[in-house]
Amino acid sequence: MHPFEPLENVNQSPPFAGRNLFSSDPVLRQAISLYAPDAASRLKRSGEDWGMSSSFDLGRLANENAPVLKTHDAVGNRSDQVEFHPAYHALMSRSAAGGLHSMPWENNRDLFSPAGHAERAGLLYLTAQVEAGHICPLSMTSASLAAIRHAPDLVEEWAPRLKTRSYDPSFRAPHLKTSATIGMGMTERQGGTDVSATRTVAVPDGAGAWRLTGHKWFMSAPMCDAFLILARTEKGVGLFLMPRVLPDETVNGLQFQRLKTKLGNRSNASSEVEFHDATAFLVGEEGRGIRTILDMVTQTRLDCATSSAGLMRLGLANAVHHVRHRHVFRKALVDQPIMQRVLGDMALDSAAATALVMRLSHSFTEAATNPSERAYARLMTPVIKYMICKMAPAFLFEAMECLGGNGYVEDGLLARAYREAPVNGIWEGAGNVMCLDLLRVLEEEPDCLDAVLPEFGRWLGRSGLDIASALQSAARACLVDPGSARILTEQLALIGSVSALRLIGYEELADVFFQTRLASGQWRMTYGMLDGRYDAARLIDTVAPQER
Repeated sequence: MHPFEPLENVNQSPPFAGRNLFSSDPVLRQAISLYAPDAASRLKRSGEDWGMSSSFDLGRLANENAPVLKTHDAVGNRSDQVEFHPAYHALMSRSAAGGLHSMPWENNRDLFSPAGHAERAGLLYLTAQVEAGHICPLSMTSASLAAIRHAPDLVEEWAPRLKTRSYDPSFRAPHLKTSATIGMGMTERQGGTDVSATRTVAVPDGAGAWRLTGHKWFMSAPMCDAFLILARTEKGVGLFLMPRVLPDETVNGLQFQRLKTKLGNRSNASSEVEFHDATAFLVGEEGRGIRTILDMVTQTRLDCATSSAGLMRLGLANAVHHVRHRHVFRKALVDQPIMQRVLGDMALDSAAATALVMRLSHSFTEAATNPSERAYARLMTPVIKYMICKMAPAFLFEAMECLGGNGYVEDGLLARAYREAPVNGIWEGAGNVMCLDLLRVLEEEPDCLDAVLPEFGRWLGRSGLDIASALQSAARACLVDPGSARILTEQLALIGSVSALRLIGYEELADVFFQTRLASGQWRMTYGMLDGRYDAARLIDTVAPQER
């Protein structure tokens, strides 16, 4: 070979796409076999579809061609519409056809006993690996039904269109459309996380509707057909459903100021908006809007954690794929001891994240009829969102390092995944908010912790640790010293991880996770801290088996 002859594809890993994202993920498969066994064949088909090269291309195109706000038309009239690339609409159509926005509610007339959360979590987890931005409006639409169910008239009008497995992006009155999506607006410039500081004002119009005037600092997916909005009434903060287009086909009084320029999540539009005498309809009891919308927020927190777990799985699978094909220093990179320990360590966290979100999704399905599962959902939702959404950015950075320069460039998958990861830790409550929510549970519903402890004790009692006593003591300490809440939150997440792994039959992973995260007292700031007692190569192969 001539010394200057191009070395095309020499010692480079083959393309990552062209795999079944479900079949190649044994932890997800095992969780589905326990929590939603009837869904395995459907998720296998979805895993094949999402793993295609053309699917990853759609994700790339939707993010390279960001949405554009058109505030006015050619002759100066306000239009307040957002234009999306066709790839975004293609992703929305595929996910809507799969039921990502509707699955838990489809066979439920009263909307108070949703089912199918585990299958939907599996689908969302697969979808997030390809493109996470378009999930936002579908996640909010699914979660919106948890709030709208408190307004029977609105349920009758909106639920049929929200539960339809189709996507209709047309800008028309809802009754003229085949389907609909719903977003939400809580955050205001002066309040941020403190939604009780809402200044948007709602006044009754005397004909059964309300008129809202004010603003929202963040309102994602502005082309949704309606939004759930917090606004202040004489009795306090209420929750309102605000359509984009009214039944008489006039455009409602929403004026979008700009789209946010975000670090990631670029396929999804996030906006600032003003309301000018906009028509809306009360949801639930006047003055209790924050409590009512929390039913929706709880659902979207599960989705944030699930999406982050999916991104972590993408990072691990991409990194393992690369090192199995890359050779350095006359040896396959995957056979280098230090690389094995990094990836083995990462495999533990990825497996734990997958097991946790699937365990939590199961509790959402069972909560209506099983008090212990309701307690698990209430206690562990903020805990699991906190932990997985915190892990994902650092995890994806480590995955990028495994690929070296190839991981840092936009030609691959991990640069976009890395930029995407932080948003799930911020949306629906950042880390401190999750800790405060946990404290609220301990104060208002202390029985939730007691209900969950037997499950944890069953799996960790063999270690000789009195888990119940330790966690109860930590909970009491947090109520006295709220500043320590992150310690308890992480303890619950780590213990819950061991329990979730054991529940789906991964005894070895659970044991190593316990020894390295809970029992050893080992200082950890980065991945790769496994010592020689553990078979790192075996851990990798367990979580990310060899491709066939």
